[in-house]
Amino acid sequence: MTQLDAENIFVRRDGHVLLDQVSLQARSGEFVAVIGPNGAGKSTLLSVLAGLKKPDSGSVALDGNPIAGTSSRKLAQRRAYLPQNPRCEWPIAVERLVALGLTPILPAFGGLPPGFAARISAALEACDLEQHRFQPVTTLSGGELARAMLARALVADPDVLIVDEPMAGLDPRHALDTAQRLRNLASEGKLVIASVHDLTLAGRYANRIFALRDGSVRGDGPTRSTLTPELIRNAFEVEARISGSGGSLLVDYAGT
Repeated sequence: MTQLDAENIFVRRDGHVLLDQVSLQARSGEFVAVIGPNGAGKSTLLSVLAGLKKPDSGSVALDGNPIAGTSSRKLAQRRAYLPQNPRCEWPIAVERLVALGLTPILPAFGGLPPGFAARISAALEACDLEQHRFQPVTTLSGGELARAMLARALVADPDVLIVDEPMAGLDPRHALDTAQRLRNLASEGKLVIASVHDLTLAGRYANRIFALRDGSVRGDGPTRSTLTPELIRNAFEVEARISGSGGSLLVDYAGT
């Protein structure tokens, strides 16, 4: 069982409070969709949870061990982080980019261990990138690059996957594929935490909603009982109707 605990996270930058006493406890098997309007603090929270941004106060622990005292290599062996709008400036082949995700678990010396090539192929297939295997990354479309970066995050089989807007810029088919993959990873026992802009995708695929507004928690709990018109009004200041259930859920906005 993997457990990630964030307690009373407070972050201030340039006089602005980005996170105000935010706490989140998450464990294996959960797909936590972090939702909220622009500027709510979603990306900041994910960076703190991944151990990439130090909060002004509060703490984050992975399986009871403070991540602040964990080496970057050891932390990278347990969790993968994918930022919003990832970029790659080098014209390396897609398969080489994906292979970089294995760096934290590679031995210090020698070539690629047996079996790792199979991991790369599996990640490429999972993200519908087999036909782009040898294509330079710099020639990919924005959506293709987003899928390649997700493959890089998945290739090392991390216990915790933290991703910032993984469906942004994807066409409908690949957005649905990505959301389903994140749900499957959680079902397989991984902990998945992702900021999600599309509330219908969040409602259909995540099993937990964590809502932020102005750096504060506005809602947290199981998707079916938490993603409500009242929460959407509180977090986004819009009226919404929610219809259907499970895989057929639809969030329809009625205006402000």
